[in-house]
Amino acid sequence: MKKRRTFDREFKQMVIELSNNREDYTALASELDIRADLIYRWRREATKHQVASFPGQGNKILTEEQKEIARLKKELHDAQIERDILKKAVSIFSRNDGKYSNS
Repeated sequence: MKKRRTFDREFKQMVIELSNNREDYTALASELDIRADLIYRWRREATKHQVASFPGQGNKILTEEQKEIARLKKELHDAQIERDILKKAVSIFSRNDGKYSNS
């Protein structure tokens, strides 16, 4: 099984700078021993996120508002799961079959 290669931020920025001066990305890719689609993807990400591009290890770049929204969504999801569990527990203990009461 092939091990997946990882490239650091400096390497990606260097490739983008080199690609700005070149027309043929496939030749540049073969010189650097990478795939040409990586150059296109890295260029697209660099233009989209500018300074915050390439955070590393697949981490997304989030603004403070986006982080707060993600945190609140997680809290909401946890509260909904807790509510569903409590609903099931109430339905189990409120049955009138005598199994769960002292009657």
